[in-house]
Amino acid sequence: MKNCCENKAAELKILRESQLGVLKTVLWINAIMFVIEIVTGTLSHSTALSADSLDMLGDATVYGFSIYAIHKGHSWKIKAARLKGFIMALFGIGVMAGALERMISGTIPIAETMGIVGVVALAANLVCLMLLWRHRADDINMRSTWTCSRNDIIANAGVLVASALVKTTHSGWPDFAVGTVIAVIFSTSAVGVLRDAGLPKQATDSTI
Repeated sequence: MKNCCENKAAELKILRESQLGVLKTVLWINAIMFVIEIVTGTLSHSTALSADSLDMLGDATVYGFSIYAIHKGHSWKIKAARLKGFIMALFGIGVMAGALERMISGTIPIAETMGIVGVVALAANLVCLMLLWRHRADDINMRSTWTCSRNDIIANAGVLVASALVKTTHSGWPDFAVGTVIAVIFSTSAVGVLRDAGLPKQATDSTI
């Protein structure tokens, strides 16, 4: 029995160390990409790139909280997941506000910049998704983190589509549309993460 417990403790320690290494890596990737996208998004007047940069910033923040929650108990992981949900919802609102402002001003973004940066961001997020893939079912903390990374791929694909349509149509509407879609994805995922974070409490209440 003692050996069994010791083995379990050793396995748990290895798992947490593995999770920590992955989260630190994806945190830095997202932090660097946030700087790149916020600068290029602003210079190219692209709602989609600006939205994706906020996505990167949100994910970097999320990964930071996930690192903090790794060595905490289950209740802390629930709190971290809820915080992630609120952050995702907040960024969704911010993206919608930015998209509306650019639509009203009628600014047409620079399609070439959108395309180049969009490809770089997609490559970065594919690396993050692959790193997080094997940890996605470890616990609620890693599951909600993987959900954030999955959404990034969808957002990056949207930026590339918007880039092609802006260049073809010479209109800012595709950029606005993609920014709106990214905001909807944020909001939907936020609801899912918050619902997932609430499940343990509901399950506990049902057993009392």
